[in-house]
Amino acid sequence: MAVDGPLLGPDERLGDAIRTSAIPAGPAEFFADLGNLPVALPVLAAVLAYTSWRTRTWRPAALAVLTAALVPALVAPLQALLDRPGPPPMSPATGFYPSGHAATAAVVYGLCALLLRGRPLLVACLALNAAVGLGLVRQGYHWPVDVLGSWCLASLLLLAFAWGRARIDGRGDGAQGGRRPTGDLRRA
Repeated sequence: MAVDGPLLGPDERLGDAIRTSAIPAGPAEFFADLGNLPVALPVLAAVLAYTSWRTRTWRPAALAVLTAALVPALVAPLQALLDRPGPPPMSPATGFYPSGHAATAAVVYGLCALLLRGRPLLVACLALNAAVGLGLVRQGYHWPVDVLGSWCLASLLLLAFAWGRARIDGRGDGAQGGRRPTGDLRRA
């Protein structure tokens, strides 16, 4: 779909409509930049330091670093394999699907929200990533499907992180709080 197929035309029309819309370029560029590694990684580092200090354990931080490192390890080969051309300002360059900036923002800020464990943070993370994606398309850096593909990849990585975090916290083996349930099982 990213290179050929029935949704390619609608994707490009939507991208052109967003790129030529009245969305202000300044804020769009600001949000697009939030997917840059020099912006996102210091935020993650600060959250990792804080949560490691607060919880007195390094395991979730190590898992978060591994998860974040998987972004370029997965995105770069996919971009090379699919070799999708970018929007007109970026053409004739190729390798735009999936968006590395959208994937970086989704994974890094998603990890921050999951590490800090707050429902309002998850909502803010979703809103922030929507703004990043819109900014990337508005500025002509990516097509909408490039961003959506990145969000799908990021969702898988964040689910894997959440699963691993539950295992680290002792909630992944079916027991509560890392302990086996007691009570009725002994009487059975």
